[in-house]
Amino acid sequence: MTSPDREVDEMRELSRVCRGDHDDPHVILGPHIHDGRVSLRVLDGHATGVVAQGTWGETRLEREYLDVWSGTLPGLTVPDYQLVTEYWDEVVVQQDPYRFEPTLSDVDLHLMSEGRHELAWTKLGAHVREIDGVHGTAFSVWAPAARGVRVAPASGPRLAAQLPMRKLGASGVWELFIPGVGPGMAYQFQVLGADGVWRDKADPYAFRAETGPGAYSVVEESHYTWGDGWWMDGRSSRRPETSAMSIYELHVGSWRAGQGWNELAESLPGYLSHLGFTHVELMPVMQHPYEGSWGYQLTSYYAPDSRRGDPDGLRRLIDRLHQAGIGVILDWVPAHFAVDQWSLGQFDGTPLYEDPEPWRGWHPEWQTYIFNFGRPEVRNFLYANALYWLLEFHADGLRVDAVSSMLYLDYARPYGNWFPNRYGGNENLEAVWFLQEMNHTVSARVPGAVMIAEESTAWPGITRSTGDWGLGFGLKWNMGWMHDTLDYLGHELNDRHWHREQLAHTLEYAWSEKYVLPLSHDEVVHGKGSLVAKMPGYRHEKFAGLRAYFAFMWAYPGKKLLFMGDELALPREWNAHAELDWDLLAQRDHAGVQALVGDLNHLYRQAPALWSNDNDPEAFAWLGVGPEEPCVFAFVRTGTDGSSLGCVANFGPTTRELQIGVPFGGDWEVILNTNSGRYHDSGEPQGFRLATVANDEPEGDYPASVQLTMPALTTMWMRPA
Repeated sequence: MTSPDREVDEMRELSRVCRGDHDDPHVILGPHIHDGRVSLRVLDGHATGVVAQGTWGETRLEREYLDVWSGTLPGLTVPDYQLVTEYWDEVVVQQDPYRFEPTLSDVDLHLMSEGRHELAWTKLGAHVREIDGVHGTAFSVWAPAARGVRVAPASGPRLAAQLPMRKLGASGVWELFIPGVGPGMAYQFQVLGADGVWRDKADPYAFRAETGPGAYSVVEESHYTWGDGWWMDGRSSRRPETSAMSIYELHVGSWRAGQGWNELAESLPGYLSHLGFTHVELMPVMQHPYEGSWGYQLTSYYAPDSRRGDPDGLRRLIDRLHQAGIGVILDWVPAHFAVDQWSLGQFDGTPLYEDPEPWRGWHPEWQTYIFNFGRPEVRNFLYANALYWLLEFHADGLRVDAVSSMLYLDYARPYGNWFPNRYGGNENLEAVWFLQEMNHTVSARVPGAVMIAEESTAWPGITRSTGDWGLGFGLKWNMGWMHDTLDYLGHELNDRHWHREQLAHTLEYAWSEKYVLPLSHDEVVHGKGSLVAKMPGYRHEKFAGLRAYFAFMWAYPGKKLLFMGDELALPREWNAHAELDWDLLAQRDHAGVQALVGDLNHLYRQAPALWSNDNDPEAFAWLGVGPEEPCVFAFVRTGTDGSSLGCVANFGPTTRELQIGVPFGGDWEVILNTNSGRYHDSGEPQGFRLATVANDEPEGDYPASVQLTMPALTTMWMRPA
């Protein structure tokens, strides 16, 4: 006979299961052997009847307590069975989710708790599997402070209350295998927080998200067959810092109207190949509900933006780019995340992913949450996400957004609104450790992948190895170069001679890190004007100045990045809601800028002098130009193969007759002239020409010199013939 106390305890447990605040419903539900009998309990508050069906026949269950049905199966061991559930409008035959063992191992749980499960996405989230011959989907989610978690299918509201998950010990991971569920099912997690509030949450590790404004995750299983084997086989041997790298930054939604992943796979590789870019950088491709954020306020870190198509569509795009010989860099945002109530914020009723200290966990400038970099599981979520895009989607690198905001505790915070670290400084030590851990893990797991920091301060050692106390990035955006050069070129033409040092100053920090020279989307929005609009003067001077600037940039030390539309010399700012003005190419001066960018890329790739020694100051030298030419900048670059290439830029408003000192005699061939008739109607009809060096006419510290007639606002490249 069952004691009254035991009956009370049992009713209490059944009540908790029905309410959804039981952390181990498998102890109550499913088959169990008691006193030599097999008992079975099923949770379903909408059923009018439940039958267990097997080889022995049928056993009808009785309603035991509220939504719990129970009965006794024949035999001494748990037999194979299925459930036949009767509703008012249908009969459903299904397997019992509560008869299966956990789908995560003790090793998985230990690694997650330690924050060292590098392939965490292969275990957490939703995974289509076959267990004991039964097809279904294994769901798992990290919510350590939750009192209960349920899987809530979008198509079956009555199923949510009957699918409580179990918590796997101290790991904080909740798990449930649901038979019969496959790709395409939309779902959320219903999380009963530590504060007693139920919250509907998207799956943090979901591979696919419902198209906005929907907030559901979608079970996804990739069946894509890659065709870029030759590219991937060579990735580990690539060294981006000593290779040619010319990057085209692209916003998917506004490059071509209506083009998603599949359409871009057909149009983008050919365009980039024609213009000679080595890489494309895609602004964030991860799920973000607010289009106006351009992808920088994410809600699903593991799901590609569903507006553009399914995840395999993104794989197809990257595959086609690789087959065309073009590398792919993805914009990635680990600094902060969106505040949508169904996303990561207050996930289990506590600050779980966000820092619990309000002054560290909230970004006052962007109105977003900041990750808790001091928590191992959160760091694991992020660096595993970096590996996910590099391994699962074959990305060749990540451009890490807003690194400065991660490094400084006082970023965007006035005095008195932040607190120093344990040593009294403003450095965010936990974020530093995360960045080091992430870059070290990526370099070990994905050799040849490049991590690029968008970092705007003078923080030392951004691209120094973690073993040498650096942050371990491969490259850093040279924001100082971008600002200094654009400020210089923004001066009126007749005033530039007063500001020579502003541009020459860029050499003082050109080798302090391994750099990318970025002309990014940030420079053509928010009232800053387009690049061609920044140039002073009449229309023809604006276009000449832009052409001269591009050629100067491509010859300057550092990798190159150009935002889409800049190659068209767009007269307007970038509008994320409208495609580029492609009809401008019918106009000669716009088409000429595009032709120049193509020529620059092709010549650049063929000239090791311009990229093989980017990080060696000894491979750069100013050429001899007299002090009477303050608007002329001339330098020579030397490659690891001993080749040389000289660049002469006249940013002044008048033609100059120049005698320029060079390191050795012989003929020097002009291979690029931005004033060529190839680029505009009034240009020099002869295009490129040969310059003869007079060996007996030294200039400055150089033993020889070359005579050049340099039109106003013109850059020329020359090399030994």
